[in-house]
Amino acid sequence: MDTRYFVRGRVFAAGDGQLQAALARIYESSERPRCLCVQGGVEMYIARHAEFVIKRMPGTGHLHHATCPSFEPEAGESGLGELLGEAIVEHAPEQVEIRTAFPLARVAGKPMPKGEPADDPVVVNAPRKRMSLRAVLHFLYDRAGFNRWYPAMEGRRSQAVIQRYLTAAAKGVTLKGGTLEERLYVPEQFRSADAEEIGQRRRRKLAMLMSPESDVSFKMAIVVGQLNGVEATAYGRRLAIKHMPDVPLYIDTKAWEKAERGYKAILQAVDADVERKPRIVLAALIYAKREHLYQIDSLTMMLVTDQWIPLDGLYELPLIEALQQQGRSFFKPLKFDAKTAAGFPNVLLLDGGSQPLPMHVVSAFADIKDRAVKDKAIKSSTHRPWIWETDKPLPDFPPRGVLDRAAGHRDAHRRDAEPAESAGGETSNVFTVERHSGVT
Repeated sequence: MDTRYFVRGRVFAAGDGQLQAALARIYESSERPRCLCVQGGVEMYIARHAEFVIKRMPGTGHLHHATCPSFEPEAGESGLGELLGEAIVEHAPEQVEIRTAFPLARVAGKPMPKGEPADDPVVVNAPRKRMSLRAVLHFLYDRAGFNRWYPAMEGRRSQAVIQRYLTAAAKGVTLKGGTLEERLYVPEQFRSADAEEIGQRRRRKLAMLMSPESDVSFKMAIVVGQLNGVEATAYGRRLAIKHMPDVPLYIDTKAWEKAERGYKAILQAVDADVERKPRIVLAALIYAKREHLYQIDSLTMMLVTDQWIPLDGLYELPLIEALQQQGRSFFKPLKFDAKTAAGFPNVLLLDGGSQPLPMHVVSAFADIKDRAVKDKAIKSSTHRPWIWETDKPLPDFPPRGVLDRAAGHRDAHRRDAEPAESAGGETSNVFTVERHSGVT
């Protein structure tokens, strides 16, 4: 779908050279552009950066056509829904406050928290919900759009892209102790020829760590990067972060052993018998124990594909790769601080019609509790779900636009297509899983 906007009586394509002038004319007025992905359009707002940018209004993402770049599933389709309004507060379209369960300063002598095992969120005994470090990582990933996939993205997610979009995702986000942007460091793509300049920029970014708040309190920053190896030393463990080859992060031996126990499934996944090895994204709270020596206070890990698409586990990898091979567009819901991801669709297929198609994966290795949660989520789905049990062959995917065609709509990829009607009146609300013989 080609993005089109309605501005003061005229329709402009997203790449129209006259769009900037049209936006300038209404920027300081009460008028708003409308995205024409559905009949009647969806109201947007204008932000001014290097140029005028049309952005989605908070809470309206689900009103857009599923194939629209501005589409966002309803918050209840992921762990985001549990945090909105309490741990994540949207004061304005460009101003978001997050409330975290961890401090941004470390008091010397206090033990490191037990960490955030991948299958158990941090318990916060507070009147309001607070975000764990894992939830903050998922929040950044979601805002940057790296849990969304379109075929044109294949091979384009370099470290430079990861760094640019994660950094941009932190803009306009406040938290206790300042802004997320000033506390976040994502390594830029490393080039040996530019090592000196890259090092200078990194030291400027982390200069705040060189100014302790007191003799016993150290400021902290969040580093997000790909874990590239762990080495035992006389001082604990040395963690190598890809694109930071000259600057390791240190962690106490006991703290790392706790992390190994909590994240053993993720740490082992990189050695899985698969053609395209997954990666581990690490988010670490760091402080300077001494000048320019960075110590980890706490950390969290996330498994991603070789194209940086997040995974709840290896069991999702065949589905994600098959969707990519067939050139499909999809959205990967994230867990944030939910106790389990089993209650959410594993994937939302975006090109099956004007509404996203929930895709559920039932792992043969799931425990009894997760299996029960997944069964309940499938039965309560308001849209026709696609289901794959991993001990069976992968089912066929529905054709592009099949939901709209089944409902009698015209081309699902037209900008004026209306949202698909509910399929609740149909005899069956589940795509069959027995009729396929593999992925074409």
